[in-house]
Amino acid sequence: KETTPFYPRSPYAVAKLYAYWITVNYRESYGIYACNGILFNHESPRRGETFVTRKITRAIANIAQGLESCLYLGNMDSLRDWGHAKDYVRMQWMMLQQEQPEDFVIATGVQYSVRQFVELAAAQLGIKLRFEGEGINEKGIVVSVTGHDAPGVKPGDVIVAVDPRYFRPAEVETLLGDPSKAHEKLGWKPEITLSEMVSEMVANDLEAAKKHSLLKSHGYEVAIALES
Repeated sequence: KETTPFYPRSPYAVAKLYAYWITVNYRESYGIYACNGILFNHESPRRGETFVTRKITRAIANIAQGLESCLYLGNMDSLRDWGHAKDYVRMQWMMLQQEQPEDFVIATGVQYSVRQFVELAAAQLGIKLRFEGEGINEKGIVVSVTGHDAPGVKPGDVIVAVDPRYFRPAEVETLLGDPSKAHEKLGWKPEITLSEMVSEMVANDLEAAKKHSLLKSHGYEVAIALES
């Protein structure tokens, strides 16, 4: 919540903390109307391809179309509070309409694991997964495929695996926000569910994957920018 002590775990987080306190300083010292939005993870189809959510939806779409063979991830037990960017921008606007500036946590108050995000993304394309093994030996195996969106996979295929390179040196196992102040003071609540958000992201990446697959089937070289 807004009163929780900060504990930054990366250079990026340290820089964000500086931005937070300089905002407070200018507001209190010079009377500037300035608010801090303490935003938890917010996603959309515009999310960069190296962020885990978009990495997942893009890879699953490519795998479904036969453009990639496997999605490699780090810690699939990590828990995150994921919301949709549209909901969070709406809250940013709402907090700026107050008479007095205040700081607000913007979050959903619900968390899911990276593994659950993968399962949701795969399910959007009719792919049911089973996870076996633990730690770096964990794998996501295709149990069944329904519909016509995943011609590139079949039951028994291993399409998710763990790569130790993607474990962070200062891993944050769990992130969960308390948006009760935003609910109570401004009446804000997220309107887009995680499932709806994942569906939107997968649909966007599937459209691109189908175009690449069509080009490939006609003999064109398709450059798929994979994360090294």
